[in-house]
Amino acid sequence: MNSPETPSPFGSSLSRTDAQGSGQARTEREGGTPRTDWTRAEIAALFDLPFNDLMFDAQSIHRANFPRNQVQLSTLLSIKTGGCPEDCGYCNQSAHAESGLKAEKLMSVQAVMQAAAQAKDAGSSRFCMGAAWRNPKDRDMPAIVEMVKGVRQMGMETCMTLGMLSESQADMLADAGLDYYNHNIDTSPEHYEKVITTRTFDDRLVTLENVRNSGINVCSGGIVGMGETREDRVGFLHALAVLPRHPESVPINALVPVKGTVLGNMLADTPLAKIDEIEFVRTVAAARIVMPQSMVRLSAGRESMSEACQALCFMAGANSIFTGDKLLTTANAGDNADAALFAKLGVVPMQAEVKVELEAAE
Repeated sequence: MNSPETPSPFGSSLSRTDAQGSGQARTEREGGTPRTDWTRAEIAALFDLPFNDLMFDAQSIHRANFPRNQVQLSTLLSIKTGGCPEDCGYCNQSAHAESGLKAEKLMSVQAVMQAAAQAKDAGSSRFCMGAAWRNPKDRDMPAIVEMVKGVRQMGMETCMTLGMLSESQADMLADAGLDYYNHNIDTSPEHYEKVITTRTFDDRLVTLENVRNSGINVCSGGIVGMGETREDRVGFLHALAVLPRHPESVPINALVPVKGTVLGNMLADTPLAKIDEIEFVRTVAAARIVMPQSMVRLSAGRESMSEACQALCFMAGANSIFTGDKLLTTANAGDNADAALFAKLGVVPMQAEVKVELEAAE
């Protein structure tokens, strides 16, 4: 006797013949634009699906929107390390953390260009630059602009994460040609104040609005494993899925507990320090379904994930990773490990499509 199927939040489970895109129709409005009216109940129902059904739905929607078996390789460079006045409980770059990390000045444009060239040679098509600031100062903007222009001239996508941005700063970065600006919301609105007190959840949304209004693509995601509940993970995805326009890039991080930080001290050497890999994959799959046209990135924490977990994340619709041996100030899986995993899975790097305006020769 066949057991009854668990109904999908889309109305009915995707059939084998639906794999080329019926999931897409259920996650988009008429006209092909993604839905922005998701309810928390709908997203919670996704998390509650039998795992195989969730994975099938997520992979089907992924294939309807992105090339299969392609993953974007990205590199993240810390261009200004440590000394940040924010008190984010997960971050060893906070001045409030006792992690022993020494504050450094902004890197020179030349040093950033050298790092970008090395990243491109290693196969990266996207170069992300992060500064441990509450917000950039006007005196730093000329150098930041030169970094953006220089990396774009190399033919790579550019992304910056510099903290909160004013409207004028966002416009300046847009004029420089910045492709993406990253500003994570981190977690649900309800759990947020348990992690950060120096900046509100609404502050983050204001920066996202300034970035969007400037014409720069938005990169915004969050962190799994900060002591939050599944309800918080639902709330985190819901906050992004109901923005007037979804972020073009959604990084999903697994917390790396660093001793000296609030969360590192709280979770280190406890069972909570290791994420539930199945729950993490569920989060990735739900993100793919509710934001079907966004790049979903496996960000921090991959070095502690099994190859099987990473493979499931790709099946769930993740199509971007940070590669290299370091992610800001913490360890990362490394280029060799990623190449070996891609070979096992039959996955190939996604190629960048960056339009660079070249000055006409005189």
